[in-house]
Amino acid sequence: MPADRSVRPTAERVREAAFNRLLHAGLGPPLEGAAFLDVFAGTGAVGLEALSRGAARAGFVERDPAALGLLRANVGGDGTVHVRDAAAPGPAPAAFDIAWLDPPWRSGLAAPALAALGREGWLRPGALVVVEAAHDEQPDLPGLIDRRRYGRTALAFLRFSPAGPG
Repeated sequence: MPADRSVRPTAERVREAAFNRLLHAGLGPPLEGAAFLDVFAGTGAVGLEALSRGAARAGFVERDPAALGLLRANVGGDGTVHVRDAAAPGPAPAAFDIAWLDPPWRSGLAAPALAALGREGWLRPGALVVVEAAHDEQPDLPGLIDRRRYGRTALAFLRFSPAGPG
């Protein structure tokens, strides 16, 4: 983690709970063999955990210069780092089955990033999207199928539909 703490990694217990849901709750495409996208990746911990739990490949979207060096060092050859603005990512190099969005809390970036990623082909129809936010945030996100709170963190589980809003 950068010394200035400009990156807020997802807590280990939140990752554990979320991956248990991804693996066992039948919410969407199976993690095993999936293409996993870690958006606002920071350290890359979520995408790397997806790989360790059976995802076939991982992509990491990050643009913050303070995070990029650490992200690249952590990811190494285990995934592809895309230096992009999540709210304007440009055309996708490939579509992903599962995406995790962890925008800076209270930034209002979750909905615009989700819409842009969908529009630009980063998400397969029916993809499962997990949005991490502060527990008191309730972004208006289409396709909500579940919401869980873990201390100060809330996770929204969504089903992406290209016909949805945005």
